[in-house]
Amino acid sequence: MGYSDLDPAVHERRPWNAGQNVGPKRPLKPRDIWAIRFYLDEHRRLRDRALFDLAIDSKLRGCDLVKIRIGDVTSGGSIRNRSTVIQQKTGRPVQFEIMTEARKSLTAWLERRRGTILDFAFPSRVDYLGHLSTRQYARLVDEWVSTVGLDKREYGTHSLRRTKVSLIYKATGNLRAVQILLRMATYCQRTAG
Repeated sequence: MGYSDLDPAVHERRPWNAGQNVGPKRPLKPRDIWAIRFYLDEHRRLRDRALFDLAIDSKLRGCDLVKIRIGDVTSGGSIRNRSTVIQQKTGRPVQFEIMTEARKSLTAWLERRRGTILDFAFPSRVDYLGHLSTRQYARLVDEWVSTVGLDKREYGTHSLRRTKVSLIYKATGNLRAVQILLRMATYCQRTAG
């Protein structure tokens, strides 16, 4: 049975998001990126380092990042320079470049992880055949940002998606490049016309 707006008890309840930051999450700054990398390297967390580096380079949403398969990032036993993934939300392919840091960390992780090209690059610890859950990925991001002294309420998985783009924009001031990187160019063209 539902509640009526005329019921005074409804107005006494505290909103679910009261006191929470529900707006867009901040991108990481270069010093934050290096601090997180240092922390992950110091604690020998190969999987987390590979996941972090790939998240920044790929600019993928968390739901797409955790579903990456080994074959998506490797070719002939080595890490690709570029990869293409079909986005779950849009159903469209998105291509991204895998930079040197990410290639190194992915190589180290996949040598330890092993597996076939059909296996998930970041497997679940609970379901042997499944992938890391998006919720677990969000927990990891919260842990990473907290360990380097950042407020986890201000950062999230989307922060990693926005980081590379914000760094490129700060370096170039080229908004068009940022739109293309986030695959918003077609959206912007449609709304401008």
